[in-house]
Amino acid sequence: MKIFSWLYARALQWSRHRHAAWYLGGLSFAESSFFPIPPDVILAPMCLAEPKRAWWFAALTTITSVVGGALGYLIGYFAFDLIEPWIAGGKYWQAYQAAVAWFGEWGFWAVLIAGFSPIPYKAFTISAGVLAMPFLPFILASAVGRGARFFLVAGLIRWGGPRMEGMIKEYIDRIGWVTVLLLALFVAYHYFN
Repeated sequence: MKIFSWLYARALQWSRHRHAAWYLGGLSFAESSFFPIPPDVILAPMCLAEPKRAWWFAALTTITSVVGGALGYLIGYFAFDLIEPWIAGGKYWQAYQAAVAWFGEWGFWAVLIAGFSPIPYKAFTISAGVLAMPFLPFILASAVGRGARFFLVAGLIRWGGPRMEGMIKEYIDRIGWVTVLLLALFVAYHYFN
């Protein structure tokens, strides 16, 4: 089943759209506070489509992600009581509880690591607001973590160029199914523990 090849081809088409930068910025903003799809799925194809603009795309993704993270922080700070039932009843409760525990132990570093890693960043932005983490260190950690991640993606794609595109096309379905399997195992582990 080659669903990921089809999705990859669509993402490449979308990345060449004249409003693609707006879509990238909007997705990056939304993912940092409430949306489940990471911006890497548009950032990587856009860097493949226009390698000379890869650094600009990474900067745009970083800035809009940090601004979206600030929205997540404000949601946590001012409106957590309104969204707590939704988080508690959904798949993000475990991530939220893990974020709170990480803040208790590592604070600034928890945001930086969450910004770089595939951990749901939105759980950390909201948790930072709930726990009233000082705002400027939150923004700094977000900028460093998110920037490192998005500039790494852009750099790898730009460096790899056509060779990277060929590898992605060849292995995208395997990578996609392995990712789905790992996510399913992660969810099952947290659901049954």
